[in-house]
Amino acid sequence: MSSRQPQPPQEHQQQYQQQYQEYQQESYGQDSYAWPPQQQTYPPYYETYDPYAEPSAPSSPGTPVRATGPEPEPEPEPDDPGYTLPAVPESSWAVDNRRGKLLGRGVLGCLLLVQAGLSLRLRGTAFQDEALYIASGHYELNNLLHGTKLPVDFAGYFSGHPKLYPVLAAAVDSYFGLTGVRVLSLLFMLAATGLLYAVTRRLFNLRAALGAAALFSVLQSTTVLGNFATYDAAAIFLLALSMYAVVRTDRMRSAAVLLAAPPAALAFAVKYASGLYLPTLVLLAVVTAHRHRGVKTLGRGVFLGAGIGALLGAGYVLSGPLGGISSTTTNRAQGADSAMKLLEHSAEWGGLVFLAALVGSVAYALRGRMGEMPWIEGETAGRVRRAGLGVVLTGTALLAPAYQIHLHTEVSLYKHVGFGLLFAAPMAGLGMARLVGPHFRHPQLGIMVYVLALVFGMVQAQKAYSFPDSSPMVAYLRTVAHVDKKGFYLAEEQEVPAYYLRDVTGWNQWQNTYFMDYRGKDGKQHTGPDAFEQAVRDGRFDVIVMHGSVTPATYEAVKKGLKGNTHYRLAAVFPFTTSSGQNAYRIWVKR
Repeated sequence: MSSRQPQPPQEHQQQYQQQYQEYQQESYGQDSYAWPPQQQTYPPYYETYDPYAEPSAPSSPGTPVRATGPEPEPEPEPDDPGYTLPAVPESSWAVDNRRGKLLGRGVLGCLLLVQAGLSLRLRGTAFQDEALYIASGHYELNNLLHGTKLPVDFAGYFSGHPKLYPVLAAAVDSYFGLTGVRVLSLLFMLAATGLLYAVTRRLFNLRAALGAAALFSVLQSTTVLGNFATYDAAAIFLLALSMYAVVRTDRMRSAAVLLAAPPAALAFAVKYASGLYLPTLVLLAVVTAHRHRGVKTLGRGVFLGAGIGALLGAGYVLSGPLGGISSTTTNRAQGADSAMKLLEHSAEWGGLVFLAALVGSVAYALRGRMGEMPWIEGETAGRVRRAGLGVVLTGTALLAPAYQIHLHTEVSLYKHVGFGLLFAAPMAGLGMARLVGPHFRHPQLGIMVYVLALVFGMVQAQKAYSFPDSSPMVAYLRTVAHVDKKGFYLAEEQEVPAYYLRDVTGWNQWQNTYFMDYRGKDGKQHTGPDAFEQAVRDGRFDVIVMHGSVTPATYEAVKKGLKGNTHYRLAAVFPFTTSSGQNAYRIWVKR
């Protein structure tokens, strides 16, 4: 190899000398570090070999190599930073990623296990309402399958269509008994909690979703209805499914909201009181219409309202008269409970969650995000729309108490409170997130709210789920009193023995203690308590089962009829204990 250093071509040497002379003539200050623009464009050449030349293709001698070091990276355009941050959910510091989703689902699974445990710890024989709906379901099922005539018109006084939930409950009862029907209710409530989590997560963020699911899962109504064989759990599930469909289609075309119409209409058919929450679904469709602005936001509400109305109209035409809608919902009889008593109990059963929802609504209206990542900006709903969402969801929790205050009755209020709190729970979850603060600054506040809700729910559920143990009474009627299809029986809460003894007795063989018309042996027509007293004196019933807790006036009339009566003897007494105290079933058998 020659030791002579390679020289750049002659024309390059001349160009370099000319550029250097021009540089010498420029007037740069002695402290200037700027390099002449032409030098930046035409850097000098040096006599060297290319150190990065491939062995298979060495640089030929005499070929100059441009040695400028590593080329500088091009500066990014101002509008293109070269990276993007994931969208941040409203009111949240967290970014929705796979790890966050898995973590949220894991925590949700733990919450559902706690909810299931709280419900399954409640035990007892069939309650009056449970026995009524399951027993009627068996008669309705036989009518559908075999054309058997119904003993009574259940549609005339049921607060839900008798061919929906009662038939489903009867089918499950045929294979799995009362326990199976209660487990079905538990599945409905667990699914409602899961849908609530999905709704809140889409409206807000993961942390608010977990808070909403945590608070709703430990409510008294949630715990009780999760082990209660009535149509309330099915109705709550259908309302939650409809709410999820409304929120899930918020960025689709307006017509997509019609997916929420079938579960909403079915919820009303399953339990007529669910109709109280149909306007909430329509308003929610309007305030969550992110795709549209102005008057167009009303389109979703119009579509949903029209869809629900059309389905309900078609169902009414196909099902025929439903007197139960009027007698149990729209024109229910007035009670005697004071407004103050109903307000106190409503606050006791749902006040904590409602307060958390108020906090969340106010905080969300004032500020859409917590500002934990202020350098990330994103679109969020305007203040009017945020305030509207809080009013619609939180205000729904007041519907059931207000309606029952209007009726002056506390019947089923502890269950109906849970319907409204299903809608208020997303704002309650957001309220918990705001109490905890940015970066989990105050986690003890969220823990305190959850623990208080858990303790209140456990105590209240245990008290509400306390009803008489009817197993000794039913066993006595079956084995000792030998009830059969020929007798006529008077029983307080007659639905319970009618359900357990339906294989040996018919529905119309059992007389309840609420109302009775009776023509005595003396030819006089009696009604009310007098009818029961005269029927007992005449020996009309083969067996009488009373404990006096449900209809005290009838119980006193029966005791008057039994005084000095030679037709009956007191055959058995079965004590029981409930949250109201100690009492006993008393069974009189005709001699």
